[in-house]
Amino acid sequence: MKHSALKLGASLLLALGLSTQAMAEEYNFDIKGQHAFIHFKIKHLGYSWLMGEFRTFDGTFSYDEAHPENNKVSVSIDAASLDSNHAERDKHLRSGDFFDVENFPTASFSSTSFKSTGKDKGILHGTLSLHGVSKAIDIEISQIGTGPDPWGGYRRGFEGHTTLHLSDYNMKKSAMLGPLAENVELFLSVEGVRQ
Repeated sequence: MKHSALKLGASLLLALGLSTQAMAEEYNFDIKGQHAFIHFKIKHLGYSWLMGEFRTFDGTFSYDEAHPENNKVSVSIDAASLDSNHAERDKHLRSGDFFDVENFPTASFSSTSFKSTGKDKGILHGTLSLHGVSKAIDIEISQIGTGPDPWGGYRRGFEGHTTLHLSDYNMKKSAMLGPLAENVELFLSVEGVRQ
């Protein structure tokens, strides 16, 4: 009798664990429809902002409304897809002075935890690997909206903000950007399609 009760209890715990896991929804970034963006800006000589983006990347995320601590994100970025709307500058940014895309062609982000800070808001903790360096970073996340799309799918969209420091990733400062070009502000806008 005791053995049967233990078996029943274990089965219930297993079923409960599986139902909790099943509540997480899996999403792919909408790359095909280009409803995902990674933009950055950095000061130029302290006089203005130099702006750009990474055009080629992909990612997935898990979203668990009941248990937001289970939320996860994974992103892979083609570093050579950097575009600041100026061919010569982009060539320099891809060089060994900055991203060194020949030796470090891919940047990636993988979340390690998520902390809710209010309705549809939170801090995503994770590891950014860039220019051969992996560092822990925090990204402030806000959900923009969610719901069905016109093609029979279901979507969920977020924006994120963080600030990176070039020196953390062993990137040389350049006279092209000036001595104030240390902080890079990163803005992410991601629309995911539920799988």
